[in-house]
Amino acid sequence: MGEKQALRPYQEAARKSIHTEWENGRLRTLLVLPTGTGKTIVFASVAADQVRAGDRVLILAHRGELLEQAADKLLTATGLRCAVEKAEESCLDSWYRVTVGSVQTLMREKRLQQFPTDFFNVIVVDEAHHVLADSYQRVLEHFPAAKVLGVTATPDRGDMRNLGQYFEHLAYEYSLPRAIKEGYLSPIKAVTIPLKLDLTGVGIQAGDFKNSDLDTALDPYLHQIAREMRTYCAQRKTVVFLPLVRTSQKFRDILEQEGFRAAEVNGSSEDRAEVLRDFNDGKYNVLCNSMLLTEGWDCPSVDCVVVLRPTKIRSLYCQMVGRGTRIAPGKDHLLLLDFLWHTERHELCHPASLICESPEVAQRMTEALEDAAGCPVDIEEAEERAESDVVAQREEALAKQLAEMRSRKRKLVDPLQFEMSIQAEDLAGYVPSFGWEMSPPSDKQVQSLEKWGIRPDEIECAGKASLLLDRLAKRRSEGLTTPKQIRCLEQRGFRHVGQWRFEEASHMIDRIASQGWKIPAGVTPSAYVPVSMGG
Repeated sequence: MGEKQALRPYQEAARKSIHTEWENGRLRTLLVLPTGTGKTIVFASVAADQVRAGDRVLILAHRGELLEQAADKLLTATGLRCAVEKAEESCLDSWYRVTVGSVQTLMREKRLQQFPTDFFNVIVVDEAHHVLADSYQRVLEHFPAAKVLGVTATPDRGDMRNLGQYFEHLAYEYSLPRAIKEGYLSPIKAVTIPLKLDLTGVGIQAGDFKNSDLDTALDPYLHQIAREMRTYCAQRKTVVFLPLVRTSQKFRDILEQEGFRAAEVNGSSEDRAEVLRDFNDGKYNVLCNSMLLTEGWDCPSVDCVVVLRPTKIRSLYCQMVGRGTRIAPGKDHLLLLDFLWHTERHELCHPASLICESPEVAQRMTEALEDAAGCPVDIEEAEERAESDVVAQREEALAKQLAEMRSRKRKLVDPLQFEMSIQAEDLAGYVPSFGWEMSPPSDKQVQSLEKWGIRPDEIECAGKASLLLDRLAKRRSEGLTTPKQIRCLEQRGFRHVGQWRFEEASHMIDRIASQGWKIPAGVTPSAYVPVSMGG
């Protein structure tokens, strides 16, 4: 059994991190990869590693398509065949070391009791955001000593806190912006359509909008939405997500009246495979569905996604948009149509939900996209601008406190000053998710922070200390300024030294030192911009 498919650099890094977690005794670990970046191949390669070590592996999912996908990927990537634990099929008599199992089948008491509690040494939970459901917990509790790997797309803070109730650590995270930057996913342009749809009468069920209410709320606007789509989608391959089957079918008919070649698929469609194939081949240019295609379906040539199923759940939103983020020949970006639902907008997922870690940045970006209504905007550029705006606002609000910090004659830099200087929104807005993150910083972390030049007194938890130390190490490898350089230069009135190159800061400090620690002639610290930042 040899590896048949080489891993991409980030996939290899993820694989190694997972093994490191397990070797360090953290048996429940998490892998976060955006849709389309090959999560299946990563856990397939981890499964192959564990089989080589003599382990039995269970891949657990809640949908048949996901199980089939995992089994296919395992075979093509590693040469390993799988047993199946689903309905009448069982792995108990199989000599294969990997089993793909349906959680609905395995959760049944009668079925579980057939397995010794040490039968599986490793369990992979695909779509790990479901892990807290009773069905999954029942299976996981039956195999208490198993190493567990949860795999999910980009979760939000709430999701992470939930996942942190079960998982002990995040082994590896690959972000959407990085995947786009490195050419593994398509750039995304979002266009806000200035059409206000009223959601005020829509009820809430299981933390999200009720599909039946959404259906009623959406109905009066379908013709108008179809007309808007003529402007943006006429030359594109489009997937539309709707709340219910009947809405999806009705919208298909309306789109056909507007001149689109539209099709619809749902869980009961007998010709589903044929329709999906025809859409892939270009017979249709719009595919309507009521949330059927959120997981496990790939059509890389999709270059437009229309979300007509508003949601508060980020993982669901990411899955919908993820149907269009894969790269394909001739595709230079994905167009994402975002409608202005009339509701508490900040609790609703928008394009900002795909990329922003901080709620403040997401809010600012959503407002900016609304201001640019009708014009496609690159979401990475929008996020960068929003982050700068939020940092500037926060700086303004904290001006007095930061000015005092900058002027302090201290050896060590205050964490807040450092965060604002490097514009690290994720550090400034950090909230711990896992149990270990909430404990106080260890003595080793405190010593390391001091060594780097950061005051440790105001770092209240181990998670923040860990994130900060990782960031400091990364900055060193990228040749950026140290906390001590930031303290030295910002004490003398220079701004945002955290964004300078190490060499630029060293050069300026040498110039100041050679002048007897006075500012060189012709240099105005507050207005000074180094060469790397366009100065």
